[in-house]
Amino acid sequence: MPKLLQKRWHGYQTVWAFMLQLLLVIFISIYNWVLGLVGLCLVCGLSYTMLQSERRFRKELMRYVTDLTYRVKRVEGEAISRLPFGIILYSEDRTIEWHNRFISGVFGRDTVVNQPLLELLPQLQKLKKKEQDRATSTAEVMVDGRYYQLTIEPDERLIYFQDITELAVLRERYDNERLALGIVMLDNLDEASQGMDDQQRSALIARMTTMLTDWAKQYRVYLRRLSSERYLMMLDHKALLEMEQSRFVILDEVREMTADLKVPMTLSIGIAFGTEHISELGELAQSSLDMALGRGGDQAAVKAGQRLSFYGGKTNAVEKRTRVRARVIAHALRDLMQESDRVLIMGHRMPDLDVIGASIGVMKAADMYKVEAHIVLEGSNPGIERMMERISKEEALSRRFITPEQALDLMTEHTLLVVVDTHKGSMTIEPKIVEQARRVVVVDHHRRGEEFINDAVLVYLEPYASSACELVTELLQYIHEKVQISPLEATSLLAGITVDTKHFALHTGSRTFEAAGFLRRNGADTVMVQRILKEDLQEYIEKAEIIKHARMIYGHIALAVTEPNRKIPQVLIAQVADTLLNMTNVLASFVISERPDGLIGISARSLGGMNVQVVMERLGGGGHLTNAAAQLEGTQAEAEKRLLSVLEEIEKEEGLFE
Repeated sequence: MPKLLQKRWHGYQTVWAFMLQLLLVIFISIYNWVLGLVGLCLVCGLSYTMLQSERRFRKELMRYVTDLTYRVKRVEGEAISRLPFGIILYSEDRTIEWHNRFISGVFGRDTVVNQPLLELLPQLQKLKKKEQDRATSTAEVMVDGRYYQLTIEPDERLIYFQDITELAVLRERYDNERLALGIVMLDNLDEASQGMDDQQRSALIARMTTMLTDWAKQYRVYLRRLSSERYLMMLDHKALLEMEQSRFVILDEVREMTADLKVPMTLSIGIAFGTEHISELGELAQSSLDMALGRGGDQAAVKAGQRLSFYGGKTNAVEKRTRVRARVIAHALRDLMQESDRVLIMGHRMPDLDVIGASIGVMKAADMYKVEAHIVLEGSNPGIERMMERISKEEALSRRFITPEQALDLMTEHTLLVVVDTHKGSMTIEPKIVEQARRVVVVDHHRRGEEFINDAVLVYLEPYASSACELVTELLQYIHEKVQISPLEATSLLAGITVDTKHFALHTGSRTFEAAGFLRRNGADTVMVQRILKEDLQEYIEKAEIIKHARMIYGHIALAVTEPNRKIPQVLIAQVADTLLNMTNVLASFVISERPDGLIGISARSLGGMNVQVVMERLGGGGHLTNAAAQLEGTQAEAEKRLLSVLEEIEKEEGLFE
């Protein structure tokens, strides 16, 4: 190229020389035409030579440019073909039109031209939508064991492939090796080893330790014994996922291994994962264990980021035989009451006799220390109607019931709120009262759910108890040296226990009968309880109509759905579920109906072979292993569909009756 430019410069010089020579010839011709003619001939010859030289220059220049263009295109094509990432050009109908050599290596073919894009990459089913958005997007796909990041350019119909296998493998390894902490606790070592001598107890602990150690080795878990009842677990995320896939089979194995004992051993496991700080992991692991214990034990609670999962929980909670906790809670509640200007007591929406009895018991405790106390109640319902009629005859007692609006007006910074028979703020009669209360006490017997009043200053949550009335009755015996309760107050507490135990047939332990005996000694009227719990003939007929539409599913589950647009009180729905449970071959029952408040109510009951609490929790409700409920929005048909879907999921996961 420099030589050509040099020739071009010489060409310009020649033109100027020709012009000067021509002027010189014209000047000479003026004086001597012969010399002018000779000069003209010489100039013409020189011009011809110059033109020939120009033609040769142009030919050489064209040849050089053509060769240079070819060389540039060849280098450009070779460079694109050898790029360390792939390029695919596709048509409007998403057929591959062109690709570079990298793509051939990705799919192991010489060419994939004319192949449908979605056939090669089924992961890009949403490509059409992305094209409509005309927005650049990215996706990650795996082809023949290698990971690729795709950058999709809809405007240009181009896809860029970048091999990120090394990064993906490191990311997966990092995720699998992230630390998780867990705590294993023997729920009922004292109860299971009761009556054993030291040697037998040591042998039992050794058996449990051996079994837990073998289980830990199977999943590559570091297990460290902290005490006779507690163990520390250190594991990675991969091992945690494997445990979850096995649904913590160790829970069943421990229970089966100790089935020959009077009280079989059960485990509770709390595991935390998903935070960067070990101190946080430790706190979350303890919180998960508390959650598992609060739900009755014999289960594992896994807190992974925002996800909280439960496994197990197939047995009823074992009754704790020590009264130390009841005494400690009673003294703490006494101190809180004495520090308060007034006490407000509130239960769940659509209160039952357990709420009324427990509320009256807590109010009586406040009266013993001359602290103003009120029970928050909004309206009545068929379940408490007869009891409220009896209470209305006692003016001193009936005027202690106030509305939520009155309660909000009475609240101050020093007001104590006692929530009974529920631990979920959203389930209370008025959630605003819970939000505004500075100090909250929770007294409940339901298995703990994910939602909880976390800022409560005192929590008495005992899932082994039959009812909130049983817990309050125990507290009354320790909260004051000389407890004096009226016959009506004792009767209301006994009625709450009677309802929740189905006349002392379910959820009863030795403490239940001790509480009932205490109430009976203080004047509880069992005849009045029976009158309060009597069934109305019309209600009995309505129950029969609902039962008539019941059907059996999965062999042992009774499902009844009421007629559309027929509003049934929640209490009646629960009674139908109880009645169905008394039928032959029925191990669990579910009743779905529209409630007077417009929600769809579901009541679930079982005899222990199925954990209905887990079923209701997946629908947004909760309760006990054998007694649970949920309230849904929508129609009965939608509620039935959701319930059947949950039952199908549980059947696939672990079977409905194992």
